[in-house]
Amino acid sequence: MNPNTRQVPYGVADFELIRRDNLYYVDKTMYLPMLEAEARNIFFTRPRRFGKSLLINMLHAYYDCNKKDKFEQLFGDLWIGKHPTSLQGKYLVLYLDFSQVGGSIDQVEEKFNAYCGTQLNGFVRDYERLYPEGFVQKIDGLADASAKLNEIANESKRRELPLYLIIDEYDNFTNTILNEQGEAVYHAITHADGFYRDTFKRFKGNFERIFMTGVSPVTLDDVTSGFNIGWNITMKSEFNDILGFTTDDVRTMFNYYKEQGELPADLDVEEVINDMKPWYDGYCFSEKSLKSKNRVFNCDMVLYYLRNYMSYGCAPKQMIDPNTKTDYSKMNKLLRFDKLDGNRKGIIKSIAETEQVITSLEESFPARALTNPDTFTSLLFYYGMLTIKGTHGMQLVLGIPNNNVRKQYYGYLLEEYQQMSRVSLNDLIDKFTNMAFDGDWRTALSSMAQAYANISSVRDGIEAERNLQGFFMAYFSLNDYYYTAPELELNHGYCDFFLLPDLTHYPTQHSYIIELKMLHKGDREELAQKQWNEAVSQINRYAAAPRVEALRQGTELHKIIMQFEGFQLKRMEEVTDK
Repeated sequence: MNPNTRQVPYGVADFELIRRDNLYYVDKTMYLPMLEAEARNIFFTRPRRFGKSLLINMLHAYYDCNKKDKFEQLFGDLWIGKHPTSLQGKYLVLYLDFSQVGGSIDQVEEKFNAYCGTQLNGFVRDYERLYPEGFVQKIDGLADASAKLNEIANESKRRELPLYLIIDEYDNFTNTILNEQGEAVYHAITHADGFYRDTFKRFKGNFERIFMTGVSPVTLDDVTSGFNIGWNITMKSEFNDILGFTTDDVRTMFNYYKEQGELPADLDVEEVINDMKPWYDGYCFSEKSLKSKNRVFNCDMVLYYLRNYMSYGCAPKQMIDPNTKTDYSKMNKLLRFDKLDGNRKGIIKSIAETEQVITSLEESFPARALTNPDTFTSLLFYYGMLTIKGTHGMQLVLGIPNNNVRKQYYGYLLEEYQQMSRVSLNDLIDKFTNMAFDGDWRTALSSMAQAYANISSVRDGIEAERNLQGFFMAYFSLNDYYYTAPELELNHGYCDFFLLPDLTHYPTQHSYIIELKMLHKGDREELAQKQWNEAVSQINRYAAAPRVEALRQGTELHKIIMQFEGFQLKRMEEVTDK
């Protein structure tokens, strides 16, 4: 790499390091005046891997009076460098990251107090010159974090020193407690005289400005009823793009590395963007932002893709960054996927099968509401598992943002199906390989049909056609050779599945339109034949759609009908043009 080329800031949330060591930075400083125009105590959530920590690290560097002399170095060539506000370098900034609080449940209050105490000790050392002689030692000598905070706040008021509080991952350890220890323990620390709630009450009135970030508003509702001064900007349209990357951000970044010679000279940047969009784009966090066709990319995923392209000259074979598996594991625990009741299980299945849900989005809710199915859809939104797709009267249409998230839903369904009838996934992937490269579709689809029969025979009510489609979608999600498009609109109809070849990553030779049909047990043969004839007409109509030629990208297209009677495969054939 050219030593003058900016490094890719994958996994780096330290704003000063990025600016000092010449890493690439997507400028978000134009939002600073907008944030200042909001209330003085701001609450803001986004899903994981969207750059929250980098944002607040930038806020810290901008408002910290200790960094006032570094303004030109850190911000000179950014938007705010040319449009500084009067608050630049004005504050003494206390930074708290509650993801650093760990330990067993019987230690959590002690650990929390120790962490806050350490941060407050560091705070007075950082600003020692502004406090009276011996003040650092005085604060060090206080054992309790609340006592330290009170003393700092009182002395700061006497000296007219403005304080700015920044809290990252405000909900991290409390959500973990909620998941692992249950609502009773969680309630004890967040209600009445619980230490966590008491801490938030002490923040009130002691800081001129507060900025808090997290993933969900669960803890917020529980701990801030006595705080009641926070202003939630999570779904304000002005801040829809404050985190993540816009399409223009991505285009500018890839063009920069192409010009620097770090990407192939013949790289079609628009083609690369189109390759990433189905996987990383699609997020909309505000109803008013629906009018704009621009959506937000998950920034960490884009950087993962970019690094792979710079290293190997091609897109990654595995479009989902393996480093996010830990994040999804945490999310699954917090969403209690292993403890879902019937209603919430039904929501997950419905979303996986229909790609959307019509609901009202709650901006805050207490922990006791988590088992409420209506609240559950809101929680899925905050965790990035759903995004705003449209409106339906007074309600919102929340949908799956991209293939990355779609795979998480199908993974949940797959896990449930696997518990009932374990299919050899490696064997099935081998069959998918033959399906993609040799056109041997019958072996793979027959194996899936048999697995469906095995599962359905021990499960009531799985005979509905929608459950059949969900089953096939879950297992097709293992197949990296294709983008599996359910209910794709073709010639004014919707085919059940179109397996679109992913030629960017694999030289797939065959593509498929698959139509599933369901008969009830005991249906007469003439009804079965009538249904089959209608399916043949349907699938031929789908295949004749003008879009299909482009979608199959030169591969051999197969039109497959699978007719089930109950949960048993009755008939499966390829429809030919002969």
